[in-house]
Amino acid sequence: MATIFTKIVRGEIPAHKVAENEHYLAFLDIHPLAKGHTLVIPKKEVDNVFDLDQQTYSGLWLFAQKVALGIGKAIPCERVGVAVIGLEVPHAHIHLVPVNGIYDIDFSKPKLELSSDEFQIIARRISDALV
Repeated sequence: MATIFTKIVRGEIPAHKVAENEHYLAFLDIHPLAKGHTLVIPKKEVDNVFDLDQQTYSGLWLFAQKVALGIGKAIPCERVGVAVIGLEVPHAHIHLVPVNGIYDIDFSKPKLELSSDEFQIIARRISDALV
């Protein structure tokens, strides 16, 4: 059965996309820790990030770097934090979270609730900031 991320890749479920190419996709987390919290995935469905083949793994991190630089330009923050947890959805993914302190990337914190308009504005700002 396809994961929710594969359904997003196929266009079966909507997402606020910030970047996409033939092999990778970046979209806003619908339960963000901070405005601009973005998920970066390979379009190929593989459960564990460390099970990706070398080319896909390397490409995923290069794609994530491009997205993180865009987030840093578009969202006021000290840094863009990175987390690979992999328990929520059985599809390899990287969390990119704008942070101003170490506890800003604590996944036990309450998540933000944003309107569809807010998500669209944030996604557009990040997308426009990509180099």
